[in-house]
Amino acid sequence: MKRREFIAGLGGAAAWPLVAQGQQPPMPVIGFISSASSASYAHLLAGFRRGLKETGYVEGQNVGVEYRWADDQFDQLPKLAADLVERQVTVIVANSEAVRAAKAATATVPIVFVTGGDPVSRGFVSNLSRPGANVTGVSFLVSSSEATKRLELLRELVPNAELIGVLFNADDPIAEAQAKDLRASTRRPGQEAIALGVSRAEGSLDEAFGALGQRGATALLVLAAPFFTNRRDQIVALAARYKLPAIYYLRDYVVMGGLMSYGASISDMYRQAGIYAGQILRGGKPGELPVMLPTKLELVINLKTAKTLGIEVPAALLALADEVIE
Repeated sequence: MKRREFIAGLGGAAAWPLVAQGQQPPMPVIGFISSASSASYAHLLAGFRRGLKETGYVEGQNVGVEYRWADDQFDQLPKLAADLVERQVTVIVANSEAVRAAKAATATVPIVFVTGGDPVSRGFVSNLSRPGANVTGVSFLVSSSEATKRLELLRELVPNAELIGVLFNADDPIAEAQAKDLRASTRRPGQEAIALGVSRAEGSLDEAFGALGQRGATALLVLAAPFFTNRRDQIVALAARYKLPAIYYLRDYVVMGGLMSYGASISDMYRQAGIYAGQILRGGKPGELPVMLPTKLELVINLKTAKTLGIEVPAALLALADEVIE
């Protein structure tokens, strides 16, 4: 796997304040809050810890980490964030859905987010280059051009697909508009698309795939959504059950058995969040650390899954791939 490239944030190191002779400075504590469950975050935490280590911090040795998991119970996030602030953590690391709760809980404790979408339009920061206040982080901006590129790649892999399903987050107006645009751009002789919104309600994903099966969909494009990421194992399993060739926005889907992805690496984003958390522990100010964005998107293809689906991957597409899983 090729190394992912990110825009390096600016963040100098500052010495810890002097303490009284003979005293040891207390071990700093990072608060880690996520809307998901701990079971789905093992590989992301590994990336986070790698980033901390790159700045000289090792969990349990010279830094502590307090974890708070909402297990998809989003109404619990404000309480969990408030608990971390009461715990007097030094910095908070939050995923997309937890950022607002963290911001509402404190205006002083530094916050490092990992999110998709535009953090400015979502109100997380005032601008990308100089976020201001107590918040900064890592973001992969999901643009219409990226989704269009994924559609092109899917067409190249499955040129005879007559009906392409587009799965989007029904609670996100931007995603819904993007899905409609893709549906319109897909129209061509012998090929059309169906856009299906999925909510967080129990059974919504199963219903969406059932509808795709009933309509006779022959390929699938999954738009970016944080709660899709949390349920990627379920989505990959459903795509396999319905024998749908699918393209995703994260490599993680392909590692789990998905067919193809085009996008940034979320595990590396958490590594960058760990680096920022470490820089803040050393005195960096979040408002002066620019939001980091990926500078390279990667194409990943799972040949084993392609074989299972009876798809022969074109040589030209294999030549473009940054990683091929066999």
